[in-house]
Amino acid sequence: MCDGRHDVAKEHHISEPRINDRIRVPEVRLVGPNGEQVGIVRIEQALQLAQESDLDLVEVAPLARPPVCKLMDFGKFKYESDMKAREARRNQAHTVLKEIRLRLKIDPHDYGTKKGHVERFLKAGDKVKVMIMFRGREQSRPEMGYRLLQRMAADVADLGYIESNPKQDGRNMIMVIGPHKKKAEAKAEQRKHRPDEVEVDVGTGEAQVGVPAESETAQA
Repeated sequence: MCDGRHDVAKEHHISEPRINDRIRVPEVRLVGPNGEQVGIVRIEQALQLAQESDLDLVEVAPLARPPVCKLMDFGKFKYESDMKAREARRNQAHTVLKEIRLRLKIDPHDYGTKKGHVERFLKAGDKVKVMIMFRGREQSRPEMGYRLLQRMAADVADLGYIESNPKQDGRNMIMVIGPHKKKAEAKAEQRKHRPDEVEVDVGTGEAQVGVPAESETAQA
């Protein structure tokens, strides 16, 4: 009987582990269904134990010497693994850098509107680049732009923090505010508070409770 190393190399690209009769090695290090260490046994004995227990013999560490196998219900294990992977994909999210532009002489109403946008972006777990655009002689008063940006940061401090301090960039002054909550946390919270909306997994076509992902671009 071959030692199985060629088979391991040949089937290493297969994503699923080898089970039962597909495990072609002389002996294995066997782990019981509750994690107990049975020890090194012949493959025939391991397969017999699996059959007697109405379980599968699953190779969990093919590159070990000898390979490690475990007695388990492979169908149940695969189902639970697929569910965990699906949940991870659903919660996966990428932080988006939004942009808000302000004028140095912005009126209170417009400022409130812009602040609302910043708050909405931060609640969604996105970063916000706040930009002051100077006109003409306003460039000689950078301290006014600095104070306006600091005011914005203070007004949204409960939702975000200054990730990048205000800095002059030509006719503009830029500051980046980062969210306190991560993107995945923000999406999970939105789903919890709005359970009546349905999100469809484009990969599986299955409906999932949640909220639609926000577009990466938004009109400020």
